[in-house]
Amino acid sequence: MSLIEKIDKERLPQHVAIIMDGNGRWAKAKGKDRSFGHQEGVVSVRKIVEAATVLGLKYLTLYTFSTENWNRPEAEVQALMSLLVTAIHRETPDLMKNNVRLMAIGNLDRLPVDAHATLMECIAQTSVNTGTTLVLALSYSARWEIVEAVKQLAEEVQSKKIHPNDITEAVVSEHLSTRGIPDPDLLIRTGGEKRISNFLLWQLSYAEFFFTDVYWPDFREEELYGAILYYQQRERRFGKTSEQIIL
Repeated sequence: MSLIEKIDKERLPQHVAIIMDGNGRWAKAKGKDRSFGHQEGVVSVRKIVEAATVLGLKYLTLYTFSTENWNRPEAEVQALMSLLVTAIHRETPDLMKNNVRLMAIGNLDRLPVDAHATLMECIAQTSVNTGTTLVLALSYSARWEIVEAVKQLAEEVQSKKIHPNDITEAVVSEHLSTRGIPDPDLLIRTGGEKRISNFLLWQLSYAEFFFTDVYWPDFREEELYGAILYYQQRERRFGKTSEQIIL
């Protein structure tokens, strides 16, 4: 019996964020080049997006390429950018068929011209869709994002558009790249590491964390369902007591 049958569809997380880790190690364990792991990782992306649409998840954010990833060997970075272009071209028809809207967050200006153009084209084409919103974190760093928000707020204070006392948590959130997107309820990280690696530092304040040793290329539908079942077993108190939650 699939784990999906055990999931309470009335208590789904509204937003699931995933750190997709382990492509290279998965490939190395099989005696293959790291690029082979990245290619198989794209298959997992497809499977997880399809599973998210079947469940009816509202938002799914995938940590696709971090700012720090630019420091990887040039050949690997070029291969990843090429894979991004190929994957978007190939997956766009399925995104349309499954009513998935694509968005992207991060310092997108650093992307190669062809990757940026392909991404923007898919975002525009899928903008009419009303199902699951798939958010790709590309050239993304949470510290970069927060610094950019601070710069914007400083400029607005300097130009007297706002007063420092007007800056609230909600105002800060509106200056992040995720504005308009609800904070993640569940963070999943594959590959055995137990850290968040500069990912959505502000937004993950009250998320439930699910860490698994499964490498990303092996993370498929049942693994996602298991993570959601784990989430549904958690008591989310947001600073309150268990008794207050019950009441």
